[in-house]
Parts: sequence; structure tokens; C-alpha cells
Amino acid sequence: MSWSKTYSGAEPQRVNKWLAAEGVCSRREAEELIAKGQVRIDGERVEDPGRKILPGQKLEVGAAQATPKISAVINKPVGVVSAQPEGEQIPAARLLTKANLIGKAEALPTKTTSLPPLGRLDQDSRGLLLLSEDGVLAKAVIGPDSKLDKEYLVRVSGPINDRKLALLRHGLSLDGRTLKPAKVEQIEPQRLRFTLIEGRNRQIRRMCELVDLDVTDLYRIRIGPLKIGDLPEGRWRALTEAERAAMIRASK
Repeated sequence: MSWSKTYSGAEPQRVNKWLAAEGVCSRREAEELIAKGQVRIDGERVEDPGRKILPGQKLEVGAAQATPKISAVINKPVGVVSAQPEGEQIPAARLLTKANLIGKAEALPTKTTSLPPLGRLDQDSRGLLLLSEDGVLAKAVIGPDSKLDKEYLVRVSGPINDRKLALLRHGLSLDGRTLKPAKVEQIEPQRLRFTLIEGRNRQIRRMCELVDLDVTDLYRIRIGPLKIGDLPEGRWRALTEAERAAMIRASK
């Protein structure tokens, strides 16, 4: 789809509202086009779905011409670190090879590509990890106003009882700060499901230590609407445009 027009209204108007009024697409579809980088004002990419267009500005809708930003979904194994390695540690970015890729990617990272983790996963944990050079996506996932929750399957040793579960859900503090309420349920004799809306350093392991439980396996399976699915351990795939748009919507 390709469309362009100069805005002639008397007052500034939200881009999604004007596109809907012009019959180009619905407001929701406009937000998805913005998330995909396909909306520009006077040649500048619109990144904020609440952006307003001013009288005399030209709005363009169409495929972005810039090099696509790389966002990689990884099933991180134990022993791999999310961010900067120390000593002999293996960084997650090293897994992003063509041989490890599942499916297709518009672009592959190079030695100079910077792909910070959007929510770390410690060296002893495994599962869903998202690396991205996309600033808009980063704000949606780890920004201070993000509403995305994260889901983990956690195997523990030690007795589990109702008192401990109640404390894990609401009643613990770390580093002098009360934790936000968590969803915690027992799904097997020694396995718990955690759903968190914050990501303090080694939070689940430290929470469990406070109630005399020892984490023996921690597996992240979901970040907001993004699920790990059947992605094999140690492999990666490209985040789709639809997934990116869904995560940005869900973060609000």
C-alpha cells in the first residue's frame, strides 16, 4: 500500500485518526502500520502511535525504505549470558548465526551490530530471550511504563506449602523495596509457574531463597504476547512484524 497527502486541517490531529477519516485504514491498522515503520511525516518515520500531524505537513504511508532493524528471538541455553560476557563467558549474540537460524530473516547481524537484551536472563537460566536494536520495541518491553508480563516455569527443591506460595505472591521485599504482586501457582510437586510484571536482578531465585526454596531450573516461556513455542534450544528466529506490533500494543 502506498498513500500520501498534505494535511490541511486547522488543528493538529492524531495520525491514526486522520488516516481513518481519510478511509486509508482503521485506527488499529494505522497503529500497526506505525509499528512496522510504514508511516512518515515529512520523510521522518513516525514511531509514536499518539503522534499528531500539523497543518501543512505531508503524511506518507508505505513500506519503509530503511534497513530493517534486527530483532532476534532466542531459546537461550544454560551457560550463555544475555549481555556483556566476562572472561570465558559466551554471549547470547554469538548464537545468532545463519546455521542456528530457524526460518528466514531479512537481515543477519554482523560483528558491528549492537543487539542488547530486552530483559535479561541470567547465565543459569534458560528459555525466551529477545535481542534487538529496535528502540521503539525496547521501550515497549523494558521501558518504565511497560505493562508486559513475563512467564516462567520454575523447578525448586524444598517443601512447598500455602504459606510460602502466599508470600511469593505478595509479601516479599528485595533490596529494601516491596515487590509488585506476582502470580505464582504450583503445577507439579516441585514445579511452579511465575508470572511477573517486573524484572529485578535474579528476582525469582532470590524470592525463592527468602522462603527456603532452591531453584534448580528456571525456564522463561513468554514475554507479553510473545511465546517461545517450539523453538529449539540454542536456536533463534527473527521477530515478525505482527509480533512486534502486538508487543507494542500490549505494553500500553
